[in-house]
Amino acid sequence: MTTQIKICGLSTEATVDAAIDSGADYFGLTHFEKSPRHISLERAATLREYAGDRIKSVLLLVNADPKLTGKAIGDVKPDVVQFHGNETPEWLKLIADNTGLEIWKALGVKDAPTLKKSDRYLGAADRLLFDAPAKALPGGTGTSFDWSLLAEYDHKIEWGLAGGLDPGNVQDALAVTHAPLVDVSSSVESAPGVKDVDRIAAFCQAVREFDASK
Repeated sequence: MTTQIKICGLSTEATVDAAIDSGADYFGLTHFEKSPRHISLERAATLREYAGDRIKSVLLLVNADPKLTGKAIGDVKPDVVQFHGNETPEWLKLIADNTGLEIWKALGVKDAPTLKKSDRYLGAADRLLFDAPAKALPGGTGTSFDWSLLAEYDHKIEWGLAGGLDPGNVQDALAVTHAPLVDVSSSVESAPGVKDVDRIAAFCQAVREFDASK
């Protein structure tokens, strides 16, 4: 099975092209002012239009109120909306029912009990992204967690792995977790919020090499 790849926090046409050329399946557009990867809705819409149907777009929101959520979805017109805050299953299901969009929910994994709590999103989220627990920012911090927690977990919802992945460790992460999707952001940057096209290519190459070795 080919591992899906998401490159998150893009802000330029050149990095969108790099994600596409490197074989990524998704690219992320972050609209969250506290993040170094934050871009305006206007900029996100421009990049979404630029990408077209060459790659799927993911709009990332964090605890956005209903007005902002509706405006963001309407302006950007993403393929996927990823929520990275304290959003409830009920709220996600309401958005899914009213937009028809694919919904992802990022969750911080501290231990096995918190992982088990993810089941509450069954029927509300199309995919869960298991990430390191939130600190000052809810994601994109380059911090990983104990991947072995995912190794034998009975996943009831499609899922992906995030948090601290880089070209050097993603193969180990995949060997432990068998994740169907990997999500990377800070480790493919030359500075906070500045994506590096060579690092994007290296990450994608590492994933494809793992797939070829199976």
